Amino acid sequence: MRTPSSGSSSKKSNYSRTYDFPEELVDSGDYAVGGAMLPIFLNDLRPNHRQDLVEVTLELEDDSIVLCSVTPTATANPAGDEAATGFLGRSLSATSKLCRKFSWLRSTSSRASSEAEDPTISARDARKITAKLQRTRSSAQQALKGLRFIRKTTGASDADELWKKVESRFKSLAKDGLLSREDFGECIGMVDSKEFAVGIFDALARRRRQKMGRITKEELRDFWLQISDQSFDARLQIFFDMADSNADGRITRKEVQELIMLSASANKLSKLKEQAAEYASLIMEELDPENLGYIELWQLETLLLQRDTYMNYSRELSTASTVAWSQNVSPFRPKNVMRRVSFTVRCVLIENWQRTWIILLWVMAMGGLFAWKLNQYRNRAAFQVMGYCLAAAKGAAETLKLNMALILLPVCRNMLTWLRSTRARLFIPFDDNINFHKIIACAIAIGVLVHAGTHLACDFPRLVNSSQEKFDLISSDFNHKKPTYRDLLGGVDGVTGISMVILMAISFTLATRRFRKNVVRLSAPFNRLTGFNAFWYSHHLLGVVYILLLIHGTFVFLVHQWYEKTTWMYISVPFLLYVAERSLRTCRSEHYSVKILKVSVLPGAVLSLIMSKPNGFKYKSGQYIFLQCPAISSFEWHPFTITSAPGDDHLSVHIRTVGDWTQELKRVFTESNNSRSVIGRAKFNQLGHIDQRGLPRLLVDGPYGAPAQDYLNYDVLLLVGLGIGATPFISILRDLLNNTRTEEQTDSTTDISRSEDSLNSFTSSNSTLGTLGGKKKSQRTTSAHFYWVTREHGSFDWFKGVMNEVAEMDLKGQIEMHNYLTSVYEEGDARSTLLTMVQAIKHAKHGVDILSGTRVRTHFARPNWKEVFTKIASKHPNATVGVFYCGMPVLAKDLKKLSQELTHKTSTRFEFHKEYF
Repeated sequence: MRTPSSGSSSKKSNYSRTYDFPEELVDSGDYAVGGAMLPIFLNDLRPNHRQDLVEVTLELEDDSIVLCSVTPTATANPAGDEAATGFLGRSLSATSKLCRKFSWLRSTSSRASSEAEDPTISARDARKITAKLQRTRSSAQQALKGLRFIRKTTGASDADELWKKVESRFKSLAKDGLLSREDFGECIGMVDSKEFAVGIFDALARRRRQKMGRITKEELRDFWLQISDQSFDARLQIFFDMADSNADGRITRKEVQELIMLSASANKLSKLKEQAAEYASLIMEELDPENLGYIELWQLETLLLQRDTYMNYSRELSTASTVAWSQNVSPFRPKNVMRRVSFTVRCVLIENWQRTWIILLWVMAMGGLFAWKLNQYRNRAAFQVMGYCLAAAKGAAETLKLNMALILLPVCRNMLTWLRSTRARLFIPFDDNINFHKIIACAIAIGVLVHAGTHLACDFPRLVNSSQEKFDLISSDFNHKKPTYRDLLGGVDGVTGISMVILMAISFTLATRRFRKNVVRLSAPFNRLTGFNAFWYSHHLLGVVYILLLIHGTFVFLVHQWYEKTTWMYISVPFLLYVAERSLRTCRSEHYSVKILKVSVLPGAVLSLIMSKPNGFKYKSGQYIFLQCPAISSFEWHPFTITSAPGDDHLSVHIRTVGDWTQELKRVFTESNNSRSVIGRAKFNQLGHIDQRGLPRLLVDGPYGAPAQDYLNYDVLLLVGLGIGATPFISILRDLLNNTRTEEQTDSTTDISRSEDSLNSFTSSNSTLGTLGGKKKSQRTTSAHFYWVTREHGSFDWFKGVMNEVAEMDLKGQIEMHNYLTSVYEEGDARSTLLTMVQAIKHAKHGVDILSGTRVRTHFARPNWKEVFTKIASKHPNATVGVFYCGMPVLAKDLKKLSQELTHKTSTRFEFHKEYF
C-alpha cells in the first residue's frame, strides 16, 4: 500500500493495490469497490491467461474516485525488458480502457475538465458511487430472494433434477432438433407465462448478438444455466437485458413501460396494463431524478438492493423481538412416547369436549331405548313366533322415533339464534348444528335399514310360515286370521312404511354432496335431479314422511293401547316447534319487506344490494339473512351474510352470482322489468311484485346466528376470508370502527356531531349518536387482524370504501388489514418483482395500493399461515384469540391445526370457528 502524498488533503488519499483475482473470487462476487464488472475486466487483461499482475492507483475523494495509473508490478514479467515494455504498453492502454469501461472512474488528466462538468451528471455519478460503496454481500443475498427466474432453491441436486425435466420437455416440443421461441416458456416450466418467457428468450439471444427464432439443445442448455445462475449480478443482468430491447445499456421510460406490461400480462392483471405508462413514469421519477430520460444497470440494482426498505413501510403486523417471542414459547412436542400420546389425547379432548358429551349422550339414549325395547319384546308371546327379528325391528323403530324428533331441532334457526345469546353456548356447540343434523340423518338411514330389513326379510317370513300352534299365541293381534306376506305389505302399516322408505331414499340421495354440489353430471332431463334446487325441493318431501310416520305409528301391529303407541309423543313437540319456526318466518318476511336503495354490479360477478332497514330489525355483526324475490320464485329462500354494521341505518349484502337463482336475481335487478323469469321455476311478472319505483320486490327473513357473531367474546380477532367469504368480517370491521367512534364521542364533551364518520353514502350518524344517551359497556375486543385472500384483483372493489375508511379512521391501530392476491406470483418471483417495486413506490409516495386502489397494501400469493399465527401469538401474549374463517373447506383444516398447536406452544389461546359458503 502506497502512503498518501504530502500534498493530499484530509479528504483525499492515494493508494496502490495489487490485484490478483483467482477464479473462485471472481465467481463468488467478493470484490472491492469498482462495480460488478471491474474484477472480471481486470482478469481479462491477462494475455493468453498468463499470471500477469497490474498495479492500479486510485485517488478517493468524498464524491468521486480518480483513476491515476495502471502499471505492471516488479514481478509481472521477469522474461526481459522487451516483454516488459510490451506489457507496459498494454497496461498504459488499460488506463483509457478502464475509463471507457467504467465511465464513473475519472483519470487525473480529466480532473481539470471535470470541474466544468454538468452538475446533473455529477449528481448522478455521486449517487452511483454511493450505491456501489453501500452495496454489501448481505444485501445482494437478500436481493436474490426478490429476483428468481426458476424457484427459491436451486442447489446442485435441484438444478440437475430440473434440467432433466427441461430436457424431457425439449424432446417432446422440439422439431428437427430445434426448439421454437414460442415453446421456450413451456420448455422451462413457465407454462402460464409464455409471453414473459419469450422476453427472457429475446434478452438471452441479444447477448449472442443474434436474432434467433429457434435454438438447439446446446443453446437451450446455455440459456438454462444463465437463468438458473445463483449470482445476483447474473440475474440482475438478465432482468436488465429484458427491458433493454436495443442493447444500448440504457433503459428508457418506454422500455420500462413495456416490461411492466409484460409482468402484468404474466400475472393476468389487465387493469394494470392500462396504467403501465403512469407506473413507468413513477419508476423513472424515482430512479432518474435528473430527468435524463434513461436509467442504467446500477440504478436498477439500487432499487432491488433496497427492496426491504421500500417494503417495510407497509408491513402492518409488527414482528416482536426474538426475546419476546421466546418468552411466549414453551416446549411443544414431548420426547417421551407416552407423554406425546397423552398430550395428543388432551388436545383432542379440549378441542372436542362439547361435541363429545353431546354425541355420547345421544348414543347412550339410542342404546338405552334399543335395549329397553329389545328386552320388552323378549318377554312377549310374539317373541316365540318371530324371535329376535321382531325384537331388533322394534328396538330400531324406537331409535327412529327419537332421531326423527331430534333431526328437526338443529334446523330451528330462530331457536338456535336465541340460544346463542344464552349461557347454553358455553357447553353446546351451536356451530356444528348442520353436522349434527347430518349425523342424525345417517343414524336414521341405518335405523330404517335395520327396521325395514328385519321386518321384510326375517320376522314377516317367520310369521307367515309359523305353525298354527305358535300363531295361536298371537292370533288375537291379527283377528284370528294368519296373514299372508301380501296382507302384511298391503296393510296400512305396510303401505305407509314402504312409502316412507321411498320418500326418504329420494330425499337423502339428493341431499348428498355429489348431487347437491352438481358433482354428478346427468343428461337431460335427469340433470334437474342435481344441484341445490333438487336438494331444496326434495327435502320438503320429508313433511309428507312425518304425516305417514304418525299414521304408521297409529296402525302398527302388536300394539293396541294408546299409551303404547308412542310415536306422537316423540315427534309432537319438535314438530310443533318446527311448524312454529316456519310460520314465524313466513309472517316476519311479509313484515320485513324492504325497499332497494342501491344496486351495484361489481367485478368478479358480485351483486351488491343496499336495502332499507325494516323497523325493529336488530342483528349482530356476522349474522345472516334469507332473501326471497317473488319475481323469481315465491318458494325459494337463500341465505346471505349481512355486510352492514348493526349501527348503520340500512342493510347491505354482497351476492356472488354463481347459481341460477343468483344469476336471475342479477338479471331482474339490472335488466328491463318487462322481462320474465327465465330459469325454469315459476314465471311471475305481476304488478304486485314490483315496488313503486319499478324494482322487483324483495322479502327478508332473519337475522340468524352464525359463528362470527360471538367475536366480542375474544380479546383479539383473527379474521380469515376467502373470496366472497370476507362478507361476515366486513360487518365486524364496521362494527368495531363504529364502537371506537362511539367511545371517542362518549369521552369527548365537545364536537359530538361528526357527519363525516359515516362508512358510506347511506350511513347516518344518527344511529351512532343515538347510543350515546345511555352507558355502553366497553367491548372486550382490543385488536383485529383481517386477512382477505382472493384470486381476482377486481374483488377488492367490493369493499373498497370500507378498507379506506378503516385505514383512515383507525388512528389507534386497532384493526390490521392484509389483502392477498393469489393470481399474482409470489413476492420474489422475477415475474412480479417490478410490480412489487411499483407497488411500494406508489404507496410510499401517494398512500394508495396499485391493485386494490385503497390504502391497504396487497400481498402476492398466499399467506404463510404459520408465520401469521406465531406473530400474533408473540404480539398478544396471554390473550384469547378468536380465529374466524369463512371460505372453502380446504383451508379450514390447516387453520384449525395451527390454532391447536399455537394454543399449546404459547401462552396465547386460539379458538377456531369455521363457516363454509
